[in-house]
Amino acid sequence: MTVEKILTWFYACKTTDVPENGGVCVKYNDEQIALFHFTRRNEWYATQNECPHRQQMALSRGMIGSQNGEPKVACPFHKRTFSLITGECLSDDECSIKTYEVKIEDGNVFIAVEE
Repeated sequence: MTVEKILTWFYACKTTDVPENGGVCVKYNDEQIALFHFTRRNEWYATQNECPHRQQMALSRGMIGSQNGEPKVACPFHKRTFSLITGECLSDDECSIKTYEVKIEDGNVFIAVEE
């Protein structure tokens, strides 16, 4: 049996609202989503904002970079690193984070959430 995901795209912000090679926090209903503009790669990513290690809303303030060619974010408090593509913890196997699809249209950023 195949279960199809139902995605809702919501307007997050203007592309100019996100710093180059940095992130911002976007709120959708009760969810905090970390949105990143990885300018060096010309790519956009979104993840949950909560670091699962200590349940702090901090990932949007984390440092982005690459590990073996894979884009990642490091929690600013605990330095655990997570793949921006899969959400997998690259520091250990203890935890992972949720990721979201992102699209850009006419200078606007949209994020897909599962309903």
